[in-house]
Amino acid sequence: MILLILITLLWAFSFSLIGVYLAGQVDSYFSVLTRVLLAALVFLPFLNWRTPPRIALTLMAIGAVQLGLMYLFYYQSFLLLSVPEVLLFTIFTPVYISLIYDLMARRFSPLNLLIAAIAVFGAAIIRWNNLSGDYWTGFLVVQGANLCFASGQVAYKQFMQSQQSRGNTLPPRQTFGWFFIGASIVAALAWLILGQPQYPSSGVQWGILLWLGAVASGLGYFLWNKGATLVSPGTLAAMNNALIPAGLLVNLLIWNRDADLPRLALGGAIIVAAVTLSEWRSRAPH
Repeated sequence: MILLILITLLWAFSFSLIGVYLAGQVDSYFSVLTRVLLAALVFLPFLNWRTPPRIALTLMAIGAVQLGLMYLFYYQSFLLLSVPEVLLFTIFTPVYISLIYDLMARRFSPLNLLIAAIAVFGAAIIRWNNLSGDYWTGFLVVQGANLCFASGQVAYKQFMQSQQSRGNTLPPRQTFGWFFIGASIVAALAWLILGQPQYPSSGVQWGILLWLGAVASGLGYFLWNKGATLVSPGTLAAMNNALIPAGLLVNLLIWNRDADLPRLALGGAIIVAAVTLSEWRSRAPH
């Protein structure tokens, strides 16, 4: 779980960096394309080009959904919502993870759903204030991102576990480049069809795109997906909402946005409780 915690801290800065420096200033499709291409470049030197086609195509499909499509929804949401609102509307991701995991596994786990619901409740406590006029559209856009991110995480977790059970010994770092190649194809098509000539105009914006692409996406998604294979579905669902208090705290401390600190502390404590409950359950004898 340490990997998920570290990446949560890393990603906590991404929301504000996008909302403050990129949204409405740089074409969102160009931002997505730049970010995933930089992430792909990080892993190309490690990529095993002799990866069996079925594995490569599966990872490309997962990357296309989890990262490519998710980012298209995600970046559009910042044009409709404030950073706290985007954070708030991600609270439904754990529910999607729990339900999709059980659907793919052809089973129903009430406890997984309960853990996810506890995390959602904790996140909802943090901020539920007056929302902007476009919030319904923004809500639907964020849910599109949530569904893509949730389904991609579950698919990667199940796929990698199936490969391990079959004795596949290819290290993830040698195959994860296919994940970013799939995302890059989706992003490139979207930019060619929908993109606008609105490019970064300062070194700060280029620097943020470099950071978001090479570090937050490249390193971040590799370690997050690796961590996802090592924890229970309930823990994975709950950890998705740990981003909300972390992201709001960064937004408050650095960009001086309003945040209700007592709510932040209470909601964060409930999310931690959900993660703890899941870990206790996964380690308990069955």
